[in-house]
Amino acid sequence: MRAWLAPARPGDPAVVTDRRERKAITIELVVVFAVTLGMSGLQSLLSLLDALLRPEPLADQHAAINVPRADLGLLDMLQQLTNVARLIAWGALGAYLLWRGGIALWRVGLDRTRPGSDFVRGVGLAALIGIPGLGLYLTAHALGLSLTVQPSTLDEAWWRAPVLTLAAFGNSFAEEVLVVAYLLTRLRQLGWSENRALWFAAVLRGSYHLYQGIGGFVGNVVMGLVYGRIWQRSNRLWPLIVGHALIDVVAFVGYAALRGTVTWLP
Repeated sequence: MRAWLAPARPGDPAVVTDRRERKAITIELVVVFAVTLGMSGLQSLLSLLDALLRPEPLADQHAAINVPRADLGLLDMLQQLTNVARLIAWGALGAYLLWRGGIALWRVGLDRTRPGSDFVRGVGLAALIGIPGLGLYLTAHALGLSLTVQPSTLDEAWWRAPVLTLAAFGNSFAEEVLVVAYLLTRLRQLGWSENRALWFAAVLRGSYHLYQGIGGFVGNVVMGLVYGRIWQRSNRLWPLIVGHALIDVVAFVGYAALRGTVTWLP
């Protein structure tokens, strides 16, 4: 049990005691997540409620992630890239606010001092989360607790694989910067315990996957607990970004390639 507890380390941001500063941090958190992943969580909750109220079982309903956004192929590609840019901007906003608040980005693990080890650890995290995650999804779908998730419904085109790869990076960068580095750092400054902050961030991560069903929520809460604790103990963010991106690349590009050709995918 002691190994699971993550005490603050030297160099962690100090707890803010000034009332005005604490209020400013709280308002900043509300505004940032109201325009990014927090709003996505609310929309996902409403989407799940809509699915539950329909006469069809959850497993007979579909939730698509990367969908066509225009009829013309070139415009569709540009729309997809615009969405990627939006996700990267969300992550950049979190990083900027930390930097602007006097927290050097190397303190949250966004430096380039260990590219090799960060990548290797990211591959390990992808396997640790991705393989059980696929099993959890298939089990939840078989039990009727998950919608049929379609990672990509994009038509075949020369740009599909690279754009889906960029989308995977955009998702991972936005989520890991905002929900791990930014949120957990700000909660430390507000004096939250490591465990309380970890659970809050993990549930938030699960909330914006509710559109996939109960299985998607549970799986992403578990991912949030694992990723968040690893960051709290190692202070390295790039392995989390790499691991998350690899999971999404396999899901997005792999599904696009295998859709309709294998029987075990719902």
